[in-house]
Amino acid sequence: MPLQDHYDVLVVGAGLSGIDAGYRIQTMCPGADYAILEARESLGGTWDLFRYPGIRSDSDMFTLGFPFEPWTGEKSIADGADILQYLKDTAAKYGIDERIVYSTRVTSADWSSSDARWTLALSTPEGDRTVTADFVYLCSGYYDYEQGYQPDFPGIEDFDGDVIHPQFWPSDGVDVQGRKVTVIGSGATAMTLVPALARQGAHVTMLQRSPTYVLTLPSRDVIAKALRTVLPAKRAYAAVRLKNAATAVGFYEFCRRAPGAATKVLRSGVARQLKGSNVDMQAFTPRYKPWDERLCIVPDSDLFKAIRDHDVDVVTDTIDRVEEGAIHTGSGGSIPSDIIVTATGLNVQLIGGAKLSVDGRDCDPGQRYIYQGLMLEGVPNAAVCIGYTNASWTLRADLSAKFFCRFVNHVRRSGHAYGYPTVTHEMPTSPALDLAAGYIQRSLASLPKQGDRKPWFLRQNYFSDRRDARRADVTDSMTFVRPGEQRSPNDDLHTAAVGVAVGAAEPSVA
Repeated sequence: MPLQDHYDVLVVGAGLSGIDAGYRIQTMCPGADYAILEARESLGGTWDLFRYPGIRSDSDMFTLGFPFEPWTGEKSIADGADILQYLKDTAAKYGIDERIVYSTRVTSADWSSSDARWTLALSTPEGDRTVTADFVYLCSGYYDYEQGYQPDFPGIEDFDGDVIHPQFWPSDGVDVQGRKVTVIGSGATAMTLVPALARQGAHVTMLQRSPTYVLTLPSRDVIAKALRTVLPAKRAYAAVRLKNAATAVGFYEFCRRAPGAATKVLRSGVARQLKGSNVDMQAFTPRYKPWDERLCIVPDSDLFKAIRDHDVDVVTDTIDRVEEGAIHTGSGGSIPSDIIVTATGLNVQLIGGAKLSVDGRDCDPGQRYIYQGLMLEGVPNAAVCIGYTNASWTLRADLSAKFFCRFVNHVRRSGHAYGYPTVTHEMPTSPALDLAAGYIQRSLASLPKQGDRKPWFLRQNYFSDRRDARRADVTDSMTFVRPGEQRSPNDDLHTAAVGVAVGAAEPSVA
């Protein structure tokens, strides 16, 4: 799609969130001229970027899929290639792919109250340029696609084999047949890689600093299969989506309210899987409570099958140093290695690393309250898509896209030029993402803060959020400005990071 000079709405990012946003804009904001700016050469986001062995969903596709386009694949826990094809097919079916401008990276976005529009600086194959928009929806996720998290392992430069981060798996693959591969990490990526590498003929050691809670699930949903035989595709999909969302929310609440009982349930499941192996329960006994960090899903027991077949060892230890052909651990052990895979996590980066400013003043999301889980205090006509940490990303992304479209419609139909969330009372702050996971904890300072009351508090519960979203008033705690009115959102700011008011004013709500 050729790039225009101005749009009604610009979406940044053509992954799950961006495609969902495109559909909602088309159906809820008829007549709105929009485009999706994508930094990469193809759509798909995470599912186009990650190509490591075994890449798959870590939540079921009936909730990770779009509510408006049924997932018809056989697997509920699906392979990455199938997910990417689903995204491409969906974008093509609804003409969303015709709205995508590829190889176009947003480097900065500045709001001008006097012009009542955004100016985005872009890096394109033809050079730098700018484009303007009335509304901006940032759907680039919260991962840095350019650089993964890489701890400093002493001596790693002396290792004489390959050192690979999963985020940058070689496009032509890696021959692991008959080789000793050490995967450093115990998160979802490691849990995926380890059995996949074992199936390719490697002997794999999963070296973890600390264990992770693991839940084994079948990759195919038997209830979905049964419902597909008696119900139309869309009704069957909606029913399974609702069932799986309820199961996920229910299990999360069980873990948070009864952590002792939840720990017993999870441990008993692992104990059954480890029978006949050389790995003991300590390797899967975390020091934290269930769902303090994200739970890892193991489809069809593939990880435990590889452990029972003695293709996989699990070592819980720290790294003292790395030498030519081995990793030496803090307890004095040694792990012979031909290949090291650093599944050590990702770096969090909001809005794709672009610089955000309002009326020439830099805007740090880490210093702002988040409104309805998607809009930033004092940032006009814009939203940031942030999905759930305890359920499928798309469940929250779709709620956010629909709210954003309602906001766009209100501004356009009410005769206002723009609107922005306004905090009028001091509130205690907490992180918008409340996991104890390392990638979140390392980035707390850069993430928006939530308050202690609606609409500044997100409960991480799909059913509560869905109910609240349906009832939500898009004018609540909002300031709206008419054309020609001289008012800067910078005059109405609180400082969320420290909870100190800075010239707060009562909003003029239309």
